[in-house]
Amino acid sequence: MKGIVLCSSIDRSGRRWRHAAWLGLATALAIGSVGSLAAGDPRREQAAPAAQEKTRMWMIIGGAQRFAVTLEDNPTARAFAQMLPLTLDMPDLNDNEKHVRLPRSLPTNAVRPGTIRTGDVMLYGSDTLVVFYKTFPSSYSYTRIGRVTRVHGLVEALGPGSQRIGFALD
Repeated sequence: MKGIVLCSSIDRSGRRWRHAAWLGLATALAIGSVGSLAAGDPRREQAAPAAQEKTRMWMIIGGAQRFAVTLEDNPTARAFAQMLPLTLDMPDLNDNEKHVRLPRSLPTNAVRPGTIRTGDVMLYGSDTLVVFYKTFPSSYSYTRIGRVTRVHGLVEALGPGSQRIGFALD
């Protein structure tokens, strides 16, 4: 049978088991990308946590107050991160958000979150960055970019009126 590899192994009771696995293109690619990181290899244990870490950026309000933002693992957040560092004058809207049109469009995958949370950093349409500083229900659609890690003091920092906000990678 072409494309199938039969392997045998012995379980704890001493019985021999046969396993069949397809070695198609997907498996070959997976093996190629994993390389020699077999189970028990110490490099595998080192590589696993790094893959689970999320990218962090800083949001600097008024040049002084810094808030950590955990970026989503999606094309929109990656495209936004490529634009950094960036400083933007962001006017207030509806006493709950700061918004600004970005210099270029980003990829989108908009959904209706239902509830916007304090600290959400999202994209409205394909080119409007929005930082929310109050929780409220919404029927609008957004693409998530990230979320402020600790929102304590965010309402006071952003407050009413326009703010100059900087964004930079960690």
